[in-house]
Amino acid sequence: MESKITKIWEIMPFIVMVMMEGCTIALTIFAKTELNNGMSPFVFIVYTNALATIILFPSSFLLHNNGGRKEPTPSFTFSLFMRFLLLGFTGITMTLSFSFLGLSYSSPILVCAMGLLIPTFNFLLSLISSRERELNLRSSGFQVEVIGVMVSIIGGVEAEFFKGPLIRPTSSDDKLQFTNTNNNNNKPLFMFSSVPEFWVLGGILLASASLSVALWNFIQKKTVKEYSEPMKAVAYYSLIGTILSAIVAWIVERDDATAWKLNHDMQLILILLTALFGGVIRPNIQIWFTRMKGPFYVPLFKPFGIAFATTFGVCIFPNSLHYGSVLGAAIIGMGYYTIMWGQMKGEEEKRSDESSDNLDKKIPLLQEKMEEV
Repeated sequence: MESKITKIWEIMPFIVMVMMEGCTIALTIFAKTELNNGMSPFVFIVYTNALATIILFPSSFLLHNNGGRKEPTPSFTFSLFMRFLLLGFTGITMTLSFSFLGLSYSSPILVCAMGLLIPTFNFLLSLISSRERELNLRSSGFQVEVIGVMVSIIGGVEAEFFKGPLIRPTSSDDKLQFTNTNNNNNKPLFMFSSVPEFWVLGGILLASASLSVALWNFIQKKTVKEYSEPMKAVAYYSLIGTILSAIVAWIVERDDATAWKLNHDMQLILILLTALFGGVIRPNIQIWFTRMKGPFYVPLFKPFGIAFATTFGVCIFPNSLHYGSVLGAAIIGMGYYTIMWGQMKGEEEKRSDESSDNLDKKIPLLQEKMEEV
C-alpha cells in the first residue's frame, strides 16, 4: 500500500504540470473568444492584474511573517524601486499587452509557438551582456545552446510566414457547431481563430512579448540579490505593473468609455479565472515543483501546450489549424528542448569544474601534511 502511495506521489507533479498546460490553453481559447467578441485587451489586463494584486499583497506579507518572528526587512531604496518599476513595465505591461494583442490577431497555436522563443531571447541577452572572458565557446553546453537557438529561429520563421493548407477544412455548414443559439447575432461560444487574421502582425507582437519576458528575467535575477523576500517583490511590481497598464488602457481607450464596462458574465468569469489561475495558482505550483524537482523540471512541460492547442484545433475547431503553423511550432519545440539540454550540460560542466578546482586546492595541503610527517 505504501509503495502505491509513493508511486502516485512521484507521478503527481507530472500529472499536475500537464493539466496546468491544458488549462492554460483552455484559458487562451476563452480569452481569444472574448477579445474577438469586443472586449478590450488593455482593459482586460488592468482588471485581471488588479484582482491578482489584491490577492497577492496580503498573502505575500503573511508568507514573509515568519511565524511572528521579527527579522530585518530589506531596505527599500530608490534603485530597488526603479527595478520594481522596470519589472512591472516589462513583465506585466509590455508582456501582457503584446501577448493579448498578438492573440487577438492570430490563434493559440502561434501563442504557444512564440512563447517557446523565451529561452532563445534569454540566451541572446546573456550573450550580449556577458564579457568575452565569461564565455566558454569550447563548452559543449554552449555549443548545444547555439544549435538550439538556430533551430528555434528557423521554427519561428516557419510558423510566422508559411501557414500552409488547412489540416481539417470543412464546409460552411460545419462552422456553426459551436455557436450560441440563444444569441441573435449567432456569436460563437468559443473561438480558436478569427477572420480575417493578421497572422504576421500577431506573430511579431507575440515574439515581442517573449522578448519582454526575457528582459524581465534578466532584471529579476539581479533584483532577487538585492531583495530577499521574493513574494513581496512580486506583489510590489504587480501593483506597479497594474498602474502602468491602467495608464496605457486609459490612453488607448480614452475615446470609448464603454470599453471599461463588462458586457456579459462570461467576461467576468474570464477575468476571475485568469487572475486566480495565472496570477496565484500557477506561479505557486511552479515555485513548489521547482523547489521539489529542480530548476529544469517546470520548463520541460511548456511545449506540451503545442500538443493541447493542436488537439483542440483539430478535434473541436475546424478551419483553424494550418500544417505550416503546427510544423513551425514543432520545430520551435525541438529548439526549445535543445537549449534546455545545453543548459543542463553547462550546469554539469560547472559542477565538474568546481569539484576539480576544489580537488586541486586539497592536493597541495595533503602534500604539505605528508612533508611534515
